[in-house]
Amino acid sequence: MKKTLLLMLALLLAAGGFAQDKPKKAKKEKTYNEKGEIIKTGWNIGPLPVVGFDSDLGFQYGACVDFFNFGDGTRYPRYNYKFNVEVSRYTKGSGVFRFYADMPYLIKDTKLFFDLTYNYSKKFEFFGFNGFEASVFDPYAELVETKSGYHFIKRNTLRFVGSMQRPLFFVPNLNWVAGLAYYNVATDRINLEGYEGQVTLYENYVSAGIIKENEKNGGNIAQLRLGLNYDSRDHNSDPSKGIYAEYTLTGSSDFIDGNGYNSLIQTFMWRHYVPLYKDKLTFAYRLGVQHKIAGNVPWYMINNINTPFFQKMYTEGLGGVVTMRGVNRNGVLGDGFVLGNAELRWHFLDFKFINQNWQLALSPFFDAGMIIQPFREKELKEADIENVELYSGDKEGIHTSAGLGFKIIMNRNMILGVDAGRALDPRDGEKVKIFVGFNYIF
Repeated sequence: MKKTLLLMLALLLAAGGFAQDKPKKAKKEKTYNEKGEIIKTGWNIGPLPVVGFDSDLGFQYGACVDFFNFGDGTRYPRYNYKFNVEVSRYTKGSGVFRFYADMPYLIKDTKLFFDLTYNYSKKFEFFGFNGFEASVFDPYAELVETKSGYHFIKRNTLRFVGSMQRPLFFVPNLNWVAGLAYYNVATDRINLEGYEGQVTLYENYVSAGIIKENEKNGGNIAQLRLGLNYDSRDHNSDPSKGIYAEYTLTGSSDFIDGNGYNSLIQTFMWRHYVPLYKDKLTFAYRLGVQHKIAGNVPWYMINNINTPFFQKMYTEGLGGVVTMRGVNRNGVLGDGFVLGNAELRWHFLDFKFINQNWQLALSPFFDAGMIIQPFREKELKEADIENVELYSGDKEGIHTSAGLGFKIIMNRNMILGVDAGRALDPRDGEKVKIFVGFNYIF
């Protein structure tokens, strides 16, 4: 029943989210490319209700508008620029206010990207540090009539990111990237009705000194990002061939708060799209590593993945919809990590509907990752609170999950889908997690 309902929601999204071409003074004859697709030109506006589901967040509802500009259509299915506005909330107490602009061709040879997002979450997961080293102990798990809030906190985040990309030395597909980012994060214990009187893992970490007093309620972080990328993909939203490789050096400072949380972090992501049969069947994989070079990162920022351009709204992990689908969201946290994703993307049906190009796709996937640079491991091992287990004694290893995705794709740019995944180790979660939302994860 749940799967049927989710599929109906996804189809409703697709039906409600069709793009409306900007009215023209005179009726223009349709033109087609070599694939038989309608070539889109000018402005396409896609207002749609936001109806989604995330096993970690609950059902999502709200409104979203996409504004695409395809110019004269010579680059189709690539757009000249795109703007997005979203206001939505989840039934488990989270909400999103977001505006972003992706402008690869607004200025010649310059890609611009801006993101302004406010997330609030009354029930945000926190499973501790360093993957399997963190204890799965939950004192309320066996109490039948009690809802456990042990692994939850309250968290609100304001994020601004601005990035620019330009060609490097006229080398094909090679670019330099620069950007600025600002994060304001507010954290506290969960304070929803029904969880009164419960001591949380977050509070135990504070009591044990694993989370410091000057960071326990969040803070302000400013970032400077510099990097290189190589992009030979045939398309940025739904590529069927090519490589996207990205190296980012991120310098972070809390000069606003002055608590000494300054750091230098490097992030490398490699995405490869291998065509197996024309543009109908593609093997896609992503390999990534993030590593702290120097300094100290506050606990509320160690889940952040530093990237100048976003594929999904959330850029946090490991665990959850953007990194390891089926593993507990933010369940694998540390100073440094490795990540791997593999998908087989099969576009099994093409059709035209309401003057748009549509595709249906299936994507079985396998996700994996682990901590390679632990965060405050000494403090974790030495923590001592009576009758409370904070360190499991287990050695960190590879966290894995697998599942299946279903996608509805419009004009190769608007992608609506369902991903269902399950962790392969019960310590990472024992249930199938289902996510309904936008875009591939890479």
